[in-house]
Amino acid sequence: MSTETTQKKMVTDVFVEGARRGWNIGISNIVPNVIMAFVIIQALKITGILTLIGKIFGPIMAVFGLPGEGATVLMGAWLSMGGGVGVAVGLFNDGLLTGQHLAILTPAIFLMGAQIQYAGRLLGTAEVNSRHYGILFGICIMNALIAMLIMRFFV
Repeated sequence: MSTETTQKKMVTDVFVEGARRGWNIGISNIVPNVIMAFVIIQALKITGILTLIGKIFGPIMAVFGLPGEGATVLMGAWLSMGGGVGVAVGLFNDGLLTGQHLAILTPAIFLMGAQIQYAGRLLGTAEVNSRHYGILFGICIMNALIAMLIMRFFV
């Protein structure tokens, strides 16, 4: 037998190894962000800040066909995609967002998601001059807003 055939892994072994890695990523990275988002939404509701956010951002979010509380999804997504998803699910469970609202918000979560989280990891590692961060963030946010406008007309 050649060394090439002895080093080949079975498809099932590769699958199981990938599933283990995926599980570990989900448990150590995604789940904590989602739980954090649920806790933050509950804290905002209890303190009345969520209602205040809804009133302040209501006129802006109405452009996209969303209630003002939808702004918290965008804020959460800006910090962490998992957090944005968690906020969206929390507001959906509370009846503040509908399936249509989630369809409008979903592209924005992914287009501007986790900018703060990845700024240091990606832009710092790529040695991008920090004075360009605002422009780069702005482009992502603008893309997200345009996507929400487009989605409003599709759903």
